[in-house]
Amino acid sequence: MENGPTLAEALIQMGKFIGAGICMGAGAIGPGIGEGHVGDGAMQAMARQPELIGVLTTRMLLSQAVCETTGLYSLLISILMLFVL
Repeated sequence: MENGPTLAEALIQMGKFIGAGICMGAGAIGPGIGEGHVGDGAMQAMARQPELIGVLTTRMLLSQAVCETTGLYSLLISILMLFVL
């Protein structure tokens, strides 16, 4: 008798790893695109009105933090998939 994992346990583990990888891959696309759009808009606004750079930078960073929350949610789900299920 073998002491290692059975085939069913190995397939379940493989499914967890693949699912977590897909979750993180898909979950990183949205924040990446969103943060790019926010940065683009902020740079254009700063080029048009350089006197508002301080205000625009603050609002840009706040907007990027909100965009990043979906990436953090996908990280949380991936961790739960790996260690809880």
